[in-house]
Amino acid sequence: MLAPAVLLAACTASVPLPPWTPPAPRPAPSAPAPAVQTLPVAPPAAIAPAPVAQPAPYSAAVAARFPAPSVVYNTPGLQAQRTSFTTQAEIEAWLRDQAASASRSPGVSAAVLPIGRSQRGETLQALVLARATGTDPAALLATGRPTVLLVGQQHGDEPAGSEALLVVARELAQGLLQPVLERINVVIVPRANPDGAASNQRATTGGLDMNRDHLLLNTPEAQALARLMRDYQPTVVADAHEYTAAGRFLEKFGAVQKYDALLQYATTANLPEFLTKAAEEWYRRPLLAALKTQGLSTEWYYTTSTDLADKKVSMGGTRPDTGRNVNGLKNAVSLLIETRGVGLGRLHIQRRVHTQVTALTSVLASTAQRASELGQLRPYIDKEISALACREEAIVESAPTAAQYELVMLDPVSGADKPITVDWDSALALRSIKARPRPCGYWLSAGSSTAAERLRLHGVQVMRLAESGSLLGDSYSETARAAAARQDVRGTIAGSKSIVQVQVGLTRGVVDVPRGSYYVPLNQPLGNLVFAALEPDTQSSFFANQVLDGLQSTVRVIAEPILKLEELP
Repeated sequence: MLAPAVLLAACTASVPLPPWTPPAPRPAPSAPAPAVQTLPVAPPAAIAPAPVAQPAPYSAAVAARFPAPSVVYNTPGLQAQRTSFTTQAEIEAWLRDQAASASRSPGVSAAVLPIGRSQRGETLQALVLARATGTDPAALLATGRPTVLLVGQQHGDEPAGSEALLVVARELAQGLLQPVLERINVVIVPRANPDGAASNQRATTGGLDMNRDHLLLNTPEAQALARLMRDYQPTVVADAHEYTAAGRFLEKFGAVQKYDALLQYATTANLPEFLTKAAEEWYRRPLLAALKTQGLSTEWYYTTSTDLADKKVSMGGTRPDTGRNVNGLKNAVSLLIETRGVGLGRLHIQRRVHTQVTALTSVLASTAQRASELGQLRPYIDKEISALACREEAIVESAPTAAQYELVMLDPVSGADKPITVDWDSALALRSIKARPRPCGYWLSAGSSTAAERLRLHGVQVMRLAESGSLLGDSYSETARAAAARQDVRGTIAGSKSIVQVQVGLTRGVVDVPRGSYYVPLNQPLGNLVFAALEPDTQSSFFANQVLDGLQSTVRVIAEPILKLEELP
């Protein structure tokens, strides 16, 4: 039986690090209970058509296990008479109100920023709150304080995170959470997928799961979040989701899900050891305590495939495609908070929102408490990753460790606890499937402008050759090829195109490189993200997903090149 806290250092960077010495324990600040809010109801014209009422997927005995909290949240979508959640127009009005209120507090700067547009043309918006001279990235960076990015509703049928972020926004702007702005900056994106929310569907308008698009950046919604990450450089990111309470769990195991919150942090190859330990010791453990104090149950995040014959249960994926993992490769403490909600409609919505508010408040409190340590951690990690260029091996592909695990579910009739031992894929202990030496950088052909722009959107430094030259590198040669569908632990990823699955060999030699082609050095803080994008023989890579035209478009540069380079405009 695999213990839940198994081998946290298993998914670490290969470089030797000094012994982990966490600061002496300090009493955690108590998370303030959000104030009860009473807001005017939106006029009828602003309220979306009511969805068809959804019957509970279990008995009254199960429902009784999830009583409503004592606090009552009254966002527009949580008004007692409402049958639909907060509309996009109501979110925009709410954010403007909070920015105006916060700006009236001495020393606080607040603004609502348009960060992009959805596929249907909805404006994606972020609320920025800080004690700074302004709300632009330079002003927040100049404070020296860590910035926290809170994101909700990447999946349109998961509304609790969005409603909770409206509560948190108001508490930061004019309520009990405003004092944390003395130590941290906060950026909030309450609804990252407005099109999916309007249709009550998981995917975007184009049918893509945007939370599997954070490396490739095919969707405008994922691009908007990437720009926000690049510009504001948050130290901590919390991603608010909901998970299936019954559905395939009921069909596979004859049980429904018990836990109020499922938690996980970044679990992908090549993450720095200190980042993983900070996520566990500074964030997940205080999260467990905060939720327990509120009588809310927790477990590691887990899911299962849509194949009803497959009884395996998996923690969150290990591939570099989700926001959780990609933000980890951007050296942020990256946290996933999932409440039981998919398939429940408005059932238990006050408790679901309360769970999210409690968890998000804990993340803010932990960041405020650890502000000085986080200020030291991020530069250390950036420097260590930059120093890995041209040295040692990096993991090209990894997989979780198979084990067994006892999950406690609920009997759908009696509501009693129902322990079930399941086959369990642990993302806490990664197995290396394929590794190769880390190059000094990558050369990209002049025709690889899309790949170059996607990397720059992530915040990667990409240089262009001002003159022709030559370099020593390893060229890829194809040894096997197959067409395949992109997969995650649930099954085929929604809306994804067929990928090119290749096996490669490496041929070393001097390569002539023309003016106008690109060089991407690995001696930069996002070196691990570059490695994940440009090694071609994984399902998440730019090559496999046709962001790069062919294997000849990339060369692994194995000695520091002597080239005349220029910054891209």
